[in-house]
Amino acid sequence: MKILKYLFLLLLLSLVALTVFVATQKGIFSVERSKVINSPKATVYNYVNDFRNYEDFESWAVEDPTLQFTFPNKTSGNGGSFYWSGEEGEGNAITLKTKDGESIEQKMKYDGTEADVIWTFKDTLAGKTKVTWKAKGTMSFLFKIYAALNGGSDKVIGTIYEKSLVNIDKNLDYETRTYAVQVNGLVKKTETPYIKQTFTSEISKVNKNARIVIPKLIHFSETNGLSANGKPFIIYHTYDTAKGLAKISICLPINKEISISSGSDILSGKLNAFDAVKTTLKGDYSHTSEAIAKTTAYINNEKIIPELGWSHLEILTASKLDVKSPSKLITEIYFPIKPKVVPAAALTTTPVYQSQTETDAETGTQQAAETTNPNPTTPKPVVKKPVTPKPAAPAPAPAQKTEEDSEF
Repeated sequence: MKILKYLFLLLLLSLVALTVFVATQKGIFSVERSKVINSPKATVYNYVNDFRNYEDFESWAVEDPTLQFTFPNKTSGNGGSFYWSGEEGEGNAITLKTKDGESIEQKMKYDGTEADVIWTFKDTLAGKTKVTWKAKGTMSFLFKIYAALNGGSDKVIGTIYEKSLVNIDKNLDYETRTYAVQVNGLVKKTETPYIKQTFTSEISKVNKNARIVIPKLIHFSETNGLSANGKPFIIYHTYDTAKGLAKISICLPINKEISISSGSDILSGKLNAFDAVKTTLKGDYSHTSEAIAKTTAYINNEKIIPELGWSHLEILTASKLDVKSPSKLITEIYFPIKPKVVPAAALTTTPVYQSQTETDAETGTQQAAETTNPNPTTPKPVVKKPVTPKPAAPAPAPAQKTEEDSEF
């Protein structure tokens, strides 16, 4: 019994000593890890900037099946956030500041441990990206004990970061390389009323802007008793690859035409029916340029005449507001073309046209033969009436063509 008492006392003293040691240690930690990701910088940035992707690459989230995630309407960009809870605790994160394509600053909290997090993204050779992940903060008392028993905060948090960066690389390598482009051919788009916001955007930021504007359009339609009548779409009025700029209208189709008073940043419009060449892109938006190139080649090979009044239309059939995996995105691209003129069917008989004078002359001769006296000895002379040519009817005036008022 005395031995057990001594062992218990020794254990208790050790626990007290450890508690005193941990309590006197600074709870401040600083951790940094880097990795080269085999994907373009814009793709990596957009992936990390959306909290909905964290449950797929954060190692602690991947390894803990008890975690439950809650995502608000805004999960990317400034003010984006998410929450999680599980058997080992709960936490949340919020994005405080972003520099597009360059850096992301966040605040994370987990059971009393708080950290300021900074991500930075830099281009490297062969289209790859160097990602640096830094965290600096204060540990809760329980986390200090856990870190002290497992080699320190740098090892504990650093291991999580290393595994997570590997997951980012693996996920993006598959997601960005899994895509398909199909030129569907000639189609006709029907007219569609819509609400919109129109502005000039960098081409590389169009889809980011769409994720910001579309929720506003949806809120506007719901507030004003309108019903969405299909998927959001983007009208490219201009598309300048040399300058990297496009004038666009981000649109939500609605069930009826409306009029919006001046002063609103949301306007209404109508997409007139048009003929088009349709192409479907299944996969990440980074492959849009390939889809456009294949569509252009099809138009040239088929000797189709493009409509040059505007550039093209993209329907976001499955956008990042619908799915989080880039490989599951679906974008329908429509390039306007001039409709083909169908020649009239050839007539089965060819009419022979004669002048009015010739017709009347023939009629007079035929009548003379029919009225000749059957007695050959006393024939009656046939007197031909002078033929007066009828004036030709004036040619009809050419029909005036009317054009529909168009957004484009």
